[in-house]
Amino acid sequence: MSPKPGTPQKNLMLFSGRAHPELAEEVAKHLGVQITPQTAHNFANGEIFVRFQESVRGTDAFVIQSHTDPINEWVMEQLIMVDALKRASAKRITVIMPFYPYARQDKKHKGREPISARLIADLFKTAGADRIMTVDLHTAQIQGFFDGPVDHLLAQTVLADHIKATYGDQDLTVVSPDSGRVRLAEKWAETLGNRPIAFIHKTRDPDKPNQAVANRVVGKVRGRLCVLIDDMIDTGGTIVKATEALLDEGASDVVIAGTHGILSSPATERLANCKAREVILTNTLPIPEEKRFPGLTVLSIAPLLARAIEAVFEDGSVTSLFDGNA
Repeated sequence: MSPKPGTPQKNLMLFSGRAHPELAEEVAKHLGVQITPQTAHNFANGEIFVRFQESVRGTDAFVIQSHTDPINEWVMEQLIMVDALKRASAKRITVIMPFYPYARQDKKHKGREPISARLIADLFKTAGADRIMTVDLHTAQIQGFFDGPVDHLLAQTVLADHIKATYGDQDLTVVSPDSGRVRLAEKWAETLGNRPIAFIHKTRDPDKPNQAVANRVVGKVRGRLCVLIDDMIDTGGTIVKATEALLDEGASDVVIAGTHGILSSPATERLANCKAREVILTNTLPIPEEKRFPGLTVLSIAPLLARAIEAVFEDGSVTSLFDGNA
């Protein structure tokens, strides 16, 4: 029996959850594709229904969802979308989560605690995901929780380009809000032109989430513009206290740069009333008008996501998007 020759053809299809359609539309525009039409709604008891209106058989499927509040609903919706694609014979399913949910629960601080970041990875693997694409993980080791390729994209280039264009001619110090992010601060300092670094020595009570006590500043900040970096800003308490500590130590000004603007209450009020010159975030999560304030700059992550999607689809190098090496 002779084999029948075929004509394999790769097709990229982009799918979007309902959490942040504006970001998905922007990514689609950069890719030059349309978001695949779908029917999605909630039943009266809150259960989610999803059905795609076009055939997805044999496609290279990219499913984007921003995990904002209510986070559990949007996680479940993306899981259901992945399940639907698997059962409809999509060839490869890449889950795009610009903000990785439950990333703060990446280890046990005490006994009888969950490691929820691993649970999220297991859920998506079970649902049928072949690959995960995410931006600025809370801790890099989360990449190892998923049994498959993980594309860890860095928003540092997007944020640093804005800072170089706006403040590049000033005396800058890159500041980590805690000792755990000193390595990241070093990378930032190199990107900004080998600037000095500093960090805030702080304590945190694991029994009191979203609360930290800023202690002392370690590093040279007096008379300098401090670029205070972090991966996520939730209630804003940590970053505002760090800003106050820097100004008390004689910093000439503070610019806050973060990737994920969760902005749970009362973050907007805290950031609007703090003495930072500018707060820079990306749109990995939706930031509605009621959470915006003077001094807030929101940069788009869509071009970076689109380039990474193209690299994955064309079997190219994602790493080269950041360090120039294939």
